[in-house]
Amino acid sequence: MVGVGEKPETKRVARAEGTIGMTATTLKLILSGSAKKGDVLGAARIAAIQGAKRTSELIPLCHPLSLTRVTAEFAVDQRRPAVRLVVTVETIGRTGVEMEALTAVSVGLLTIYDMCKAVDRAMVIGDIKLLEKSGGRSGHFLRAGHR
Repeated sequence: MVGVGEKPETKRVARAEGTIGMTATTLKLILSGSAKKGDVLGAARIAAIQGAKRTSELIPLCHPLSLTRVTAEFAVDQRRPAVRLVVTVETIGRTGVEMEALTAVSVGLLTIYDMCKAVDRAMVIGDIKLLEKSGGRSGHFLRAGHR
């Protein structure tokens, strides 16, 4: 692991996103709340938060962090059809939370896949990326075209 003991504690924030594409029928099932496994987006929100909290157990050499806030927000695109997940993670610490945000997005989207795979095995998870990060020595990063 990289030594971070000498770094000052600062507020660290990271925002990441990803999407899962599916059939229109699957999206209707999710939105109606009638999936056999229950509330798909509710379970995916909890999974994303848990994914952020357990990142250091999943990613080798990733520091365990005390997170101060995690949000998971979904946006539905009926034309594609797809669900977009945006996760924001915050902490006050010596290292950033980019991996926590990216892991949370991945776990949240995988949960949607798991809960709907019985009706749509062709779902596609993609476009997982860091949108923004702030805090620390490297300063602020904002992906072009995002705010």
